[in-house]
Amino acid sequence: MADKIIVAGHICLDITPAFLEKSGKTVGEILKPGRLLPMGSADVHTGGAVANTGLALKCLGADVTLMGKIGNDAFGKMVLSQIQEYGAEDGMICAEDVDTSYSVVIAPKGIDRIFLHHSGANDHFYKKDLDFSRIRQGKLFHFGYPPLMQSMYEREGQELLELFREVRSLGVYTSLDLAAVDADAPAGKVDWEGILERVLPYVDFFVPSVEELAYMIDRERFLAWQQRADGGDITDFLDAEEDIRPLAEKLLGFGARVVLIKCGAPGLYLATGSKERLTDMAGILAGGADAWADLRMFEKSYQPDQVLSGTGAGDTSIAAFLYAVVKGCSCQECLQLSAATGACCVAAYDALSGLKSFEELRERIARGWPKRA
Repeated sequence: MADKIIVAGHICLDITPAFLEKSGKTVGEILKPGRLLPMGSADVHTGGAVANTGLALKCLGADVTLMGKIGNDAFGKMVLSQIQEYGAEDGMICAEDVDTSYSVVIAPKGIDRIFLHHSGANDHFYKKDLDFSRIRQGKLFHFGYPPLMQSMYEREGQELLELFREVRSLGVYTSLDLAAVDADAPAGKVDWEGILERVLPYVDFFVPSVEELAYMIDRERFLAWQQRADGGDITDFLDAEEDIRPLAEKLLGFGARVVLIKCGAPGLYLATGSKERLTDMAGILAGGADAWADLRMFEKSYQPDQVLSGTGAGDTSIAAFLYAVVKGCSCQECLQLSAATGACCVAAYDALSGLKSFEELRERIARGWPKRA
């Protein structure tokens, strides 16, 4: 089996106009009807799991095929053009009857971002869109952001279930990432716990973020975290054993084999199934089931050189983890390379330009790269 990785799922075009006005005003004062508001240049780049995780894998050196769905429109051509810069366009799905997904990111200085999002082609992404003859040739299949894809969460997640069941039947290892949902949006009213309980038996690597995960499978716990944080970053107030481990145990109980939970700036939490549960993953886990079974580990983040943007940090850290697994790295090194990649990502404004090779990361770690306090 080749070491090819397939990355499928959500992709969009992110358009972020630069606000010139200083902070200190409310959104209502800045975006006042009738104003002509002088703006700076707009940052236009691809977003979503296919672009962030997929292209990060490409930058790290992986053999990657991207399978995101776009329309044959102006935005679609822009997405395709940016992907072509990385030589990763072969495999993209271009449809005539849908619009390309986009987000306009409204980010005045000193005010939390507002996203104007059009799901477009992502809402019409189905199992039938995928080229399973190419997926069969891969070693790992990663799917990202089903909460932002209506086709994947309607009918109690039946399309997502059938997709993962089909991929796993080919003998290809599987990985799944989530995305945050708005409580007032249709995806926020879905029974995600029920969906995950059905899908996770076919997922080898489940790699969600801790906040979105708690919202989906333990709403009471999530609300308690919000109250504890009192407007601050929830991840700064979490305890690995008391807060994160119970979620991981629940996921393992659903059937996931390896769970890696992204915990924001503090780090990553890893939990793995029993030796018996991991036996059929001997072809991808270095050292086999014996080396990976029954682990509960928290990997602290490395100190970044600077923090310019968190855009794509979770996606790129997952890319590093999956690539390290495919390359035969030990469990501990997979975690280290994942945390190190996230620290490199936040030191740049975009998701990809700050990334370093595994060789560079290993050298820096060996020199004593300090961890987050």
